[in-house]
Order: sequence, then structure tokens, then C-alpha cells
Amino acid sequence: MLRYEFMRNAIVVSVLISVLAPSIGIFLVLRRFSMIGDTLAHASLAGVTLSLITHQNPVIGAFVFTAICGGFIELLRTRFRKNADLILPIILALSVGIAITIMSSGRLRVNADSFLFGSILTVTRTDMVLVAVLSVISVLTVICLYHRLIYIAYDEEAAAIAGVRVRMINYVFMVLAAAAVSVTIRIVGVLVISAMITLPVATALQFEGGFKITLILSVIFSIIYIMTGLLLSYYLAVAPGGFTALVSVAGIILVIAGKKIHAHTIRATQRFG
Repeated sequence: MLRYEFMRNAIVVSVLISVLAPSIGIFLVLRRFSMIGDTLAHASLAGVTLSLITHQNPVIGAFVFTAICGGFIELLRTRFRKNADLILPIILALSVGIAITIMSSGRLRVNADSFLFGSILTVTRTDMVLVAVLSVISVLTVICLYHRLIYIAYDEEAAAIAGVRVRMINYVFMVLAAAAVSVTIRIVGVLVISAMITLPVATALQFEGGFKITLILSVIFSIIYIMTGLLLSYYLAVAPGGFTALVSVAGIILVIAGKKIHAHTIRATQRFG
């Protein structure tokens, strides 16, 4: 397996994704912004199709278009708070409309299905370098803004009163989310990007630890889910995105079931002990 260059590239990209996705996802989940991740995932498909039709790198195209959509979401969210629930469907419809129009026009000379479902065959060395650069920059930015992001995640209004530049950090965070989405698209595909960003975090939250413990567990579960999905999909000859989603769902179900069994065992021990 490792004798193939595309597989080595895919493994490197998967490790980078496993660290970046939950690092962004934990703030999306805590802020109840999971649907923003789904909207940005669909925006990335529009970015991919626009870049393919103009003969540009799809990872860069996905990042640029998704970052623009993220900034637009934040702008509309602050300007129209009473109608904030309508912003995401508008951006999602715009993105899907652009993607479907380009894909059905017959002018797209490249098959875009690999970006919908994920494909290890499409990961090139250039993509690996781009993903590495975006991931390193994004993780370093999260580290620099770590405490302010936590403050905003728990209470945005209190953070603003305390002097945190909430609006600027929110725009930066949207760019980071765009980076997480765009680097994930090659391996897992558009349809399950949001699941890969949120499910490891949801699994880690079951352990009810502090923020740092939850973040560390999120990264660990992300590595387990993505690497298991990638390796097994290679041997089963299926799309890695869908299979990784199945692995993630199975993982969180097992953790929830184990948690309930553990709690039941403790209660039974206390009752008869």
C-alpha cells in the first residue's frame, strides 16, 4: 500500500486534517455553529467547480470562495441579527446553484465526483503541500487566538464588553473554518466534511472533561476515524468519505453505549455493594 505515492500523500493529508478539523470544529460546536460548517462545505463545492472551469487549483479555489462566503455570513449575521436563521440557507442555495449550474453546463472537462465523495487517487504532491501550508497557518492562528476564541465561544457579548475584538476574530475564525473545509475536501469529499469537523468533537464531549481535554480527545478520535476510514476504504475499494462517516458514527455510538453501560455498572455496584 505504501509503495504508491498517492497513498503516502493521502496519509500525510489525513494526519493534517485530523489535527486541523477538530481544532476548528470544537469552536463551531461550542458556539452551536455546526450548520455553518455544513454551509461552508457546500460553498467549497462551488469554489472547486469555479476553479476547475478556470483551470486553477481546486484546493485554492475552494479555500478562496469558502473564505469569502464565511466572511459574508459573518457580515450578514452582525447586520441582520433578527433574520440570522435565513442567512445560511441563502448562502447554501447560492453555492449549490453555482456548483450545479457549472457541473451541468457541459463545460467542465474534469469529473467533479471525486470532490463530492472523496478520493485518495486525486491527492497529488502539490495538494499535499497546499494542505500542509494551510493547516500549519491555521493551527498556529488558533494557538495565538486560543484564549480569545474560548471567551467568545462561551459568551460573545461578555467578550466584547471585556475588550476582545470579537468582530475581527469572528472574521478570522471564518477564514480558519474555510481552511479546514478546503483541506478536507480531497479525502472525505463535500458531502461529509461537516461530519468530520463535528463528530470527533461530539464524541470527545461525551467524556465531559475540560476544554483542553476535550480538544485533545477530539484530535485523537479524529485521527482514529479518518485513518481507519482511509485505510479500510483502500482495501474495500469504496469512497473514503462515506466510509469514514460510517466509522465516525459507529465510534460515537460505541462511546455513548460504553458510557451508559459504565454508569449502569456503577449504579448496580452501589446498590448491591
